[in-house]
Amino acid sequence: MFGMFTAAALFAIQAGVAVPPPESESLQTTDVAFEEIANGQNAAAIAALQERLAAEPSDPALLINLGAAYQRSGDSERAAAAYRAAADSSTRYQLELADGSWMDSRHAARLAMHSLDRTTLALR
Repeated sequence: MFGMFTAAALFAIQAGVAVPPPESESLQTTDVAFEEIANGQNAAAIAALQERLAAEPSDPALLINLGAAYQRSGDSERAAAAYRAAADSSTRYQLELADGSWMDSRHAARLAMHSLDRTTLALR
């Protein structure tokens, strides 16, 4: 169904849904510019994410999607910096990825950093 996606698209956080660690029962939904990234509007995604990061500079969902937008724009240096910041963030979530799977934000950020060396991933 998805065809070929860049690795950045796989690691983009889908629909801005983030679930805090299991000890908390609350569900948090945040706009993380997924639609812009999914539609190839990387400059718009970067601008929106940078604005949101001004208020929440260590939010891993925002940082991972910023990295994905930079990666899709061809700026692997800034993508790596955003992914590193997400991996090092003291904030930690379970995040829904673009493929519908769920992953710890630090693990997703580390995998996204490794994806900088790959060009595409085939998804079902």
